[in-house]
Amino acid sequence: MHSGACALTNPAPPLLSASGLGMIRGERVLFRDVSLTLGAGEALLLRGPNGAGKTTLLRILAGLTRPEAGAVSRGAAMHWFAHREGLKPVETPRTHLALWASAWGSGADCEMILTRMGLARPADVPARHLSAGQRRRTALARLLLEDRPVWLLDEPYTALDAEGRKLVDDLIAEHRAKGGALIAAIHGEAGFAPSAEVSL
Repeated sequence: MHSGACALTNPAPPLLSASGLGMIRGERVLFRDVSLTLGAGEALLLRGPNGAGKTTLLRILAGLTRPEAGAVSRGAAMHWFAHREGLKPVETPRTHLALWASAWGSGADCEMILTRMGLARPADVPARHLSAGQRRRTALARLLLEDRPVWLLDEPYTALDAEGRKLVDDLIAEHRAKGGALIAAIHGEAGFAPSAEVSL
């Protein structure tokens, strides 16, 4: 008679995790003892009033700011999407994407990305003449230049109309469906179902 034991499978390691994070600004404690784990397909929402430290926490997770306490473990490449678009006044959406594609060695089809982001018509308009929503779409387009599993998004809906918000929701849905994950600081309602919320 043959007998055997079922093989145990190890769960996939998290794409990003943090434990006991704390941050002080001046004499004020922004947050303390923040821990989180982000797995494939998950979306975490950061909640809190202005000045609570949401941007600072995202910067810590991205490795751009050192925390006063705690540690971060990064298991995958990530995109950092800041509140500011990072466009120079003379840059057009086309030149902005081409610059980042060259810097990252990306082989992405920039023309297809411009079309996807609704930027085909203003593709050659300098940023100083673009609307706030068009500048936001241009910055968001960088997410499509490289396939990175983790997205850290700071107020991705800012300055976007209903169509632009729907575009962000579609990008997030596709990213999660491919096994990607994200952490987003969002005021108001999110257009996607979060896996969990972190309150500051």
